[in-house]
Amino acid sequence: MTERSNLRRGALCLAQAAALATVLATALGAGSVRADEAVIRKVLAERLPNFPKIDEVSKTAIPGIFEVRVGSDLFYADEAGNHLIQGAIIDTRTRTDLTQARIDKLTAVDFAALPLKDAMLIKQGTGVRKLVVFADPNCGYCKRIERDLLTLKDVSIYTFLYPILGPDSGVKSKDIWCAKDPGKAWRNWMVDGLMPAKAVAGCDTTVLERNVALGQKYKVQGTPAVVFEDGTRAPGAIPAAQIEQRISAATKRS
Repeated sequence: MTERSNLRRGALCLAQAAALATVLATALGAGSVRADEAVIRKVLAERLPNFPKIDEVSKTAIPGIFEVRVGSDLFYADEAGNHLIQGAIIDTRTRTDLTQARIDKLTAVDFAALPLKDAMLIKQGTGVRKLVVFADPNCGYCKRIERDLLTLKDVSIYTFLYPILGPDSGVKSKDIWCAKDPGKAWRNWMVDGLMPAKAVAGCDTTVLERNVALGQKYKVQGTPAVVFEDGTRAPGAIPAAQIEQRISAATKRS
């Protein structure tokens, strides 16, 4: 056997050994994560019996710190489950809120899949940009954000009537949806305080049931809830300048 053949065989053996080491390290690492997850779940269940059901435990970018996810709520724990942390993890190098980035990913909405036919459309300017709002007609913060939405240019605003604040919200939602021009009736009520006319008999209002089911699917727990074209969302009446900033960013990403 030549010296060149020996060198080839040696290199092949080294490559195989390296590959085997990688596989073993990955397997051991995965086993370690599963062991840590089991410990965290067990300890938290024993020590905090009223803690909500844990959906997922996963590693974070910080060694020894694990994410404990409950729905879209995030907590953090050490590998022994001795400490539970509630708050945001900030990457100081990039000034990125890693917790918020993770929540945005968890709560993202497939904008293209939204049933926009069940929403009221208000087109401002060219309407080239798109925005979705879940809103209740008796929600004070919804009235505040509606005034801010008036200032936006070249946007199509799709509002899903989401009557979750009581029986009267359902009544007003039906009256608004059944109006000749629902968008105008909505703005008249939310901005100017003009009561909508009573819904005519026979008007199909099953859309409201679909909207409530849609909101529950995406865990919309309060109003207003704003959804941008890239699927990110914002709860509450965020200021007009912030809405504009996020619409622009979402339009570029989508």
